[in-house]
Amino acid sequence: MTDNVVPLFKDPTIQEPTTPATVPLTVVPDPAHKPRPLRVFVRTSRAVTGVVKHERTRQAARLTVRHGAYVLGGTRVTARRAWDGRTGARYERLLRAAEAAGNYEAAGEWEERLHRFRTERHKRRMDLLTAPQDAAKSAAIGAAGGIGGLIAIGIALAIATKDPSDVFTPLMALIELIRLLVFLVQLVWGPLMVVGPFLALAGLWAVGRQRATAPQWALPVNQRSDDAGAPITPSIVVTALRDLGIAPLRKAIKDMGDAGAAMLGPIRIAGCGVEVDVTLPSGVSTEEVRGRRKKLAENLNRHEHEVFITIPEAARTVRLWIADSGALDEPIAPSPLVTDETMSADYAKGRAPWGQDLRGDAAELSLYQRHLLITGKSNQGKTASVRALALWLALDRRVEFRIADLKGVGDWGMFDGIATVLIQGPTDDHVIDATEMVEAVVAEMERRIQAPPGTKFTPLICLVDEAQVAFMCPAVGEGKDKRPYGGTKATSRYFQSVRKIHNQGRAVDVLMWQGTQDPTNENLPKLVREGAHTRISLVLGTESQARMALGDNAVEGGAAPHMLRQGLDKGTVVVASDGIKIPAGQPSITVRTHFIDDAAATAVAERAKNLRDGVTTLTAVEPSETVVDALADIDRVLGDESKMLTQEVLRRLAALNPGEYREWTFSNLRQVLEAAGAPPRKSDGRMVVDSLRVADALGRRAAETAESAAE
Repeated sequence: MTDNVVPLFKDPTIQEPTTPATVPLTVVPDPAHKPRPLRVFVRTSRAVTGVVKHERTRQAARLTVRHGAYVLGGTRVTARRAWDGRTGARYERLLRAAEAAGNYEAAGEWEERLHRFRTERHKRRMDLLTAPQDAAKSAAIGAAGGIGGLIAIGIALAIATKDPSDVFTPLMALIELIRLLVFLVQLVWGPLMVVGPFLALAGLWAVGRQRATAPQWALPVNQRSDDAGAPITPSIVVTALRDLGIAPLRKAIKDMGDAGAAMLGPIRIAGCGVEVDVTLPSGVSTEEVRGRRKKLAENLNRHEHEVFITIPEAARTVRLWIADSGALDEPIAPSPLVTDETMSADYAKGRAPWGQDLRGDAAELSLYQRHLLITGKSNQGKTASVRALALWLALDRRVEFRIADLKGVGDWGMFDGIATVLIQGPTDDHVIDATEMVEAVVAEMERRIQAPPGTKFTPLICLVDEAQVAFMCPAVGEGKDKRPYGGTKATSRYFQSVRKIHNQGRAVDVLMWQGTQDPTNENLPKLVREGAHTRISLVLGTESQARMALGDNAVEGGAAPHMLRQGLDKGTVVVASDGIKIPAGQPSITVRTHFIDDAAATAVAERAKNLRDGVTTLTAVEPSETVVDALADIDRVLGDESKMLTQEVLRRLAALNPGEYREWTFSNLRQVLEAAGAPPRKSDGRMVVDSLRVADALGRRAAETAESAAE
């Protein structure tokens, strides 16, 4: 007992046992350890996420949405049909569409139909007021007549059977039939009321499925085509235009309702696609639609390169050409040059079989008296395209070719034996040879121009492939003529020669053909590209390059070589020329050219060689050693002037023949004049050249020449 006694007062003499000090414990949480409720939440979230993202869940969701959308869409379609059938909504919608399209004649016709519909509907409603009385009379008369007829049949039956009770047999049979029908209705009514709503839902589902009211993402994978390659219909075109993001266009189509197709002309089959003209509503410009080509193509379920927008003659109208899906990726037929070995060519009247346009029609190009320029990115079929034209023209034995291939990889090697000059190589020396070739062509052109009127000349084609190499060449002439061969300035020998051919060559059948890469103002000067009658472009990088290649008018009219696909649209060209058939109102046309490989090109070239009498092909042109008549040139620059300052004479001589007179000084001029007996003289303290003295010197020289010839 005493062990459990607790003393009231602590004895100070008694020492209590000491206990060790308690050290507080710091609990460091384990990062990998989570409280139990949090772990449960994370696991539950992961499980739910896995279930939601599971493919079976997605399939179930798509199935539910798809069939639900069929029912809702079918209900909407059925209700709209019922509403249109009971009201004048359909006529009002078509009336607004005709007014929006500006077709007031059609609007008046639809207004008349709407008035007629309302009149007939009012008449029907008025007839309903007397319908109960008429129905009661008709029922009474019908019942009396029916009963009377049955009794008459019964009397005839009773007479036949000699049984008076048969008089009412037909009437009793009718009553029994009515009882049977009532029994059948009672038997079927219950199940019909149960099944009826499901049949109605099935009907609505069928209508929705037929009208494809379900979203594309809800369809099965094997049916989810996004309408790619689907036939183009008016509703598809209108919907694509509505969703372009042009507010006035969307509002106008919305006002038209389902009849937005009133904007559309007939959808015509055009080659490997269809073509349709769209008359835009007021407030929408053709440029706005053209600027949204990519979005329009996507709305039509096509790739951008499968939709082309051009501007026809009609005002406020765009013409859409929409390719069949994938059709432009299919190769076209081989060139007739390859398949028809009997084909011939006629420079003046013929057309080169070059390929086919997007409509599938043959694209044939006239080359008669037309300078040609073709440009595009590297390795896109530029050389093959222009070579096909040259091969056809080579089948006309009258045509002479002088060719400079500044790529120099043998693309034009088959013209050895056809061309009178064939230069192949990319170096500065080859550019010098090419420039001298073009200068020789200029000399030939000037000879033809000075020939008597009516003289007939054979066609001469001066062809420079990779002409940008010539324009960018830094080589400068040696000796007295220090002019550069390349460049874009007035001193450039190549540039000036090309310009001379462009200015006057066409009249005497001397033509300039050039092929270049990636046009810029430096490698294709403006004056040169604008001098070509036939301008051709393959795929380019930017719209500014397209404008350089084809001109502003063609690009503003719908030409878009910068929209072609690099590597995929090899040999596809956009042509701006009056030498090819182009639809009315369009400034250009897109052509898929025939590809003629090297082996086939060599075979065609052999046929061309067989038509000629053996042509010796030169690989360079020797510079012509022209004899300069300085005295005659001085007389020429004097013109009608009686006298002229010596400084002015020197300036005019340098402009007349820079290669000969640019380095002339006063001493050179004085030496020539003193030797001819017409030295310069002073006039008002300044040295001048007297035109009378020069004319007398020329006369004396002519007389001396005549005397020596007589001796």
